[in-house]
Amino acid sequence: MIILFTGNGKGKTSAAVGVAVRAAGRGKRVVFIQFMKARETGEITSLKKLGVEVYRFGRGELVDLDNPSPEDKAMAIEGMKKAREKLKEKPFLLVLDEINVATAIGLIPVDDVLKLLDEARDTHILLTGRYAVDKLINAADLVSEMKEVKHPFQKGIPAVEGIDF
Repeated sequence: MIILFTGNGKGKTSAAVGVAVRAAGRGKRVVFIQFMKARETGEITSLKKLGVEVYRFGRGELVDLDNPSPEDKAMAIEGMKKAREKLKEKPFLLVLDEINVATAIGLIPVDDVLKLLDEARDTHILLTGRYAVDKLINAADLVSEMKEVKHPFQKGIPAVEGIDF
């Protein structure tokens, strides 16, 4: 199954973590690959404690969505190489966190992701991130959109450790 979480609301990665925890709790092998992220967060720490393989391909700084750096692109390409490598090992679940953004801003060609999805015969793949392109939405079996209704940032409230990261 191909699962896709997108939208401008909070919760896409959190939902993917929930699916990963569920699979790991059933004794399934889970690989979690993050694009454009490097900051250590509570969910990543928890996944590692559960035996989930986590790989991160980000600089630790926000990516300029209008003008990503060559380093951002190189790291995203390395992330795709790792995804292809891990897919050959046939995990139960492969999570590609923020892959939707990476494709939307041109770090990774969407056709590379579609090829990976086509090769995923024995593995469920979960794609997250804003700006999911139509080709990925059409390729998915399950698509959920997180919609922002209200967010504490609008009132100037900063991210809270344990809730937001």
